[in-house]
Parts: sequence; C-alpha cells; structure tokens
Amino acid sequence: MTATSMPGARDRTDDPPIPIRKIGTADLKASLSEGYADFMSKRGDLIFVGLIYPIVGMLASAGSAGYFLYMLFPIAAGISLLGPLVATGFYELARRREAGLDARWRHFADVFRSPSRGEIASVGALLIGIFFLWLAAAGIIHTIFFGDARHDTFGPFLRDLFTTPQGWGLIIVGNLVGLCFAVVVLAISVVSLPMLVDRRVDAGTAVRTSLAAFRENRGVLLRWGLIIAALLVIGAIPLFVGLAVVLPILGYSSWHLYTRLIDRSALPPV
Repeated sequence: MTATSMPGARDRTDDPPIPIRKIGTADLKASLSEGYADFMSKRGDLIFVGLIYPIVGMLASAGSAGYFLYMLFPIAAGISLLGPLVATGFYELARRREAGLDARWRHFADVFRSPSRGEIASVGALLIGIFFLWLAAAGIIHTIFFGDARHDTFGPFLRDLFTTPQGWGLIIVGNLVGLCFAVVVLAISVVSLPMLVDRRVDAGTAVRTSLAAFRENRGVLLRWGLIIAALLVIGAIPLFVGLAVVLPILGYSSWHLYTRLIDRSALPPV
C-alpha cells in the first residue's frame, strides 16, 4: 500500500498533509481478524467492559417504551452513532498493547486522563449532537406519516407499522435518513477518535483527516460501515447482550483499520 497525501488534512496551515493510505477489502478482513484475535486474548476483561454499552441501550429503550413507543427503534439504532465514542477505551487498550504496556481492562478509562481528552470530548460532543439530530429527524418523520397519533402498547404499534402504507413509508424513509446519519458519523470518526487517542493532534485536524481518508477510500469504508451495521444488528437482537462481544471486536478492529489508513510516523505520539 502506498501513502497518498490528501489536501485539507493538515495539522496547521503551514504543515505538510498527513499521509493517507489507499486500502482494500483485504485490509478490512485483516482488521477484523486482528480485532477478533485481540478480543480472544483478553475476552474475560473486555466482555465485562463491553456490557456497559448494551446496558445503556436497554435502559434507553425501556425509557422510550414507557413514554414514546415510536422512538424505541430510533433510540436503539441511534445509540450505534455513539459507538465510536465508546470505542475510545478499546483504542487506548490497543495503543498500550502495541507499545508493550499493561493493557488490562482497568486502563479502559485512561482516555479521561489523556492529554487529548479535551479534543476527544470535542469530537464526542459532535457525535452526541448528531445523535440528537437523528432523534429529532425520527420524530419529524413519524409525524409526517402518522401525524399526532401515539401508541401506548406494542401490538397496535407493530400492526400499524407493518400493515399500513404509512408504516412502510415510515420504515423506508426512516432507514434511508438513518443511513445518511450513519455515513456522516463513519466519515467523521473512522480516523479522528483513534488518532486523538494515539497521536498529538487537535480535534479539527483529526476530523479533517478522517473526512479525507473517507473520500480517498469511500467504497471500501462504506463496505466497512455495512459490516459494522450487520454485526451491531446481530449483537443487538438478543436484548443487546451480544453487543458485549461485538463491541470489543469492532473497537479493536477499528483501531487496526486506522493503523492501515494513516501513516502514523508523520505525527508525534500522544
């Protein structure tokens, strides 16, 4: 693989561009394989840490079911938009393991003590903002198709969702809009968050580099996004419990993908 310089991915105005590599499907397979190997080497600790995400998902979904049943799926699906932020802990474990440092689960929260924690928080705030924009969009889409109608129980809600033209319209439009949000989050975060954990850059540089990497590898990274979506759906089916396994694997795999996308020697370590 050869490094390709991209315009716009700069640490400062007068600094050289951060080199971005062109990757292929083989890199996706290798990243997943290495992520799975990392998980298997420390699966006990990481299953424990990975439970945080499904527990949050179940609580958020249970809360929505009590008040806004129609928001149950948007909240459950939208939580995946925050997955890259949750994965920063796995990026830290991967960074430490790569450096030959202790990489036990107690270091998962070391990102909160990182010199880049403010920059990570900035990107995290951006992702949280996108998450709430998605919820607002989901509410508007529901209003377009069902007006002010609200469902208090699952039975009538599922019947109207799957047996009426309005329900199918909601499903199709909602999924298309959700896909757009997911692509935006992928483009913003695929490089930015692991880079902030790994290297000394500002949030703006990290996000611009991530967007540049996405432009350079659009087809491959869209396939990566589909893989992530499929694994998250599989993990979420059994009441989100499967995410305790899926999330650590994806976190580690995303780190290995980042190391293939970016020439890290061009940046100072964190």
